[in-house]
Amino acid sequence: MARLTKIRALGGVALLADGVMAGRTWYKSAGPATTAGLSVLYLAGFGLSHPLAKKIGAWPSVLTVAAVNSAASWFLVDRHNFARAEEELNEIA
Repeated sequence: MARLTKIRALGGVALLADGVMAGRTWYKSAGPATTAGLSVLYLAGFGLSHPLAKKIGAWPSVLTVAAVNSAASWFLVDRHNFARAEEELNEIA
């Protein structure tokens, strides 16, 4: 976003907005401890993606950080939500 608009602050706004939305989901589904851990990982990934980009390139860095964060979120939050939804569907059937 920052590169497309040439307004660097918009990248930060997008990062903040996405983090808030994800944090609300994490908090509702997994509580404060998991939310805190995933938030630290999210922010660390943003910070580490810049030096990583110098080593492997910008897009590979972005994809790597996104994959790590997505995997952690799925493992700590989403897989439990899917399991609950499946149990609820089985109860209905």
